[in-house]
Amino acid sequence: MLSIASAVFLYYTIWTLLMPFVDRGHPLHDLFPARVWAVRIPVILILLGCTVVGSFLSLVMIRSKGKRAAKLKLQKQQ
Repeated sequence: MLSIASAVFLYYTIWTLLMPFVDRGHPLHDLFPARVWAVRIPVILILLGCTVVGSFLSLVMIRSKGKRAAKLKLQKQQ
C-alpha cells in the first residue's frame, strides 16, 4: 500500500512540477494526461471524499437519533 501511494505521489509530482518545463513535442508527454487534469482529479477526489464522509456522518446521526428516541420512549413506559 505504501509503495502504491509512493508511486502515485511520484507520478503526480513529475506530472505537475516537472512536465511544464519539458518541450511539448517530447515523448514524455505521451505518458501523462493533459495538465488540466492535474487540477480536476484532486478536486473530484476531494468532493467525492467530502460526500462520502458527510453521508456517513448523517447516517450515524440519524440512526443515533432514532435509538435515542426509542430509549426515551422505553423509559417513559417504565
